[in-house]
Amino acid sequence: MIGIIGGSGVYNFFETEKGKTVKTKYGEVKIKKTSYKGKEIAFMARHGEKHTVAPHKINYRANILAFKKIGVERILATTAVGSMNPEFKPKELVLLKQFIDFTKNREYTLYDDKVVHVDLSEPYCPELRDIVKKAAKKERIAIHEGVYVCTEGPRFETPAEIAMFRKMGGDVVSMTNVPEVIFAREAEICYCTIAMVTNMAAGITKKKLTHTEVKEIMNENIEKVKRLILKSIEEIPEERRCQCKNALEGAV
Repeated sequence: MIGIIGGSGVYNFFETEKGKTVKTKYGEVKIKKTSYKGKEIAFMARHGEKHTVAPHKINYRANILAFKKIGVERILATTAVGSMNPEFKPKELVLLKQFIDFTKNREYTLYDDKVVHVDLSEPYCPELRDIVKKAAKKERIAIHEGVYVCTEGPRFETPAEIAMFRKMGGDVVSMTNVPEVIFAREAEICYCTIAMVTNMAAGITKKKLTHTEVKEIMNENIEKVKRLILKSIEEIPEERRCQCKNALEGAV
C-alpha cells in the first residue's frame, strides 16, 4: 500500500476515496482509501480536511502509526515551503534530500518503552527519490533538489533566522516535515517529500508573508503536484529494494 500525506492546500486527492478511522496508541486518525492503476492508496490530510490543525499541534506519531497499521510501506508527502534559495522560485517544486531541525517542543520518537537510535544518513528514501525524479522527467516537470529547514511555527520566520539558515546550507523552510520524516524511518516506511515553493522567505523579499498567499499558490499549482505523484505511483515497483524496510536493524 502507498500512503499520500497532503500538506497545505492538499486536503483531498481522489474522488473515489472512502474514509475510515484508524485507532493507534497515540490517538485516532482519519484516512481515506482507494486504488489507482491496481495499487492500494491511503490518503491523509496533515492539517485536517479544513486546515484546522496547526503545525505544532499535528499528531505526527498517530499519523505514521496509522499508516503502518493498515499496511502502508511507502509514503509520498507534500508540503508548502518558503524559499531561501534565489534559484528556487514560487510555484516551483523541490525534492527534499536532507533536513535541518529547528523545532523545539515536539515528540521525536515512536518508542517510549525502549531506546532507538535510527540512522538518518539518507532521511528521504533514495529509491522513492529516484522514482520521483524519473517521473518528473517523463512528465516534463522541472524539480529542484534541496535541504529543508523545519521550524516550530506557527509564526513565520524572522529575516535574521532565514539569514542563519541560509549560511547553514538550507534551501527551503516550513514547519511540518520534522518529526514526520523521522517517524516514517522508525516505522520502516519509505518516505519522500515533494515541496511546492509558495513564497520567498522573510528577508529575501520585502513582501509581508501571509498564509493566504501560501494557499493561493498551492491552489494554482496543485494539479502539477498531483500529476507528479500519480506518475510516481505508476513507477513504484512492488518490491522495496532500499534499506528503509530494515531501519531498526542495529538501532535498538
